[in-house]
Amino acid sequence: MMRAFRNAPSVALVVALGLGAVPLNARPTPPPVPGGPIGTMDLGQYHCERDGTAGGPVGIRLPQYDFRVVTGSNYKTPDGARGSYLMTGDRIAMTGGALKGMKMHRTSKGFLRHVGTDGADSDIRCVLTRGGPGPLDAAEGVNEPDN
Repeated sequence: MMRAFRNAPSVALVVALGLGAVPLNARPTPPPVPGGPIGTMDLGQYHCERDGTAGGPVGIRLPQYDFRVVTGSNYKTPDGARGSYLMTGDRIAMTGGALKGMKMHRTSKGFLRHVGTDGADSDIRCVLTRGGPGPLDAAEGVNEPDN
């Protein structure tokens, strides 16, 4: 019984200093990345269009902006050209390839809005129409159901 009390002052010191709960080499959390956490878009084909009108089509296709996300931060255009993008928070910047310089705002999962030169969302939208891997089909309509 006397042996247990001999170590009591040492244990009390460790507990008082908090050394038992926190590793000595713990580092503070790094600051957040400007713009938000780095992420990736869902894999699949994105078709782009301009908003339609009440009396006309739902959307006006813009196939020159179509792309397919093929891996984490890479995309392919309908002509097979590869490119890269950076997603921070809900903002996407095409950093390489045919769409380099294009900026988009992710408003919801699978729905992107082009960002204009003024920094505001424009009337051009890109919608995830087919998820997962597969060939890019530039002729497929945005509003047509998959069969």
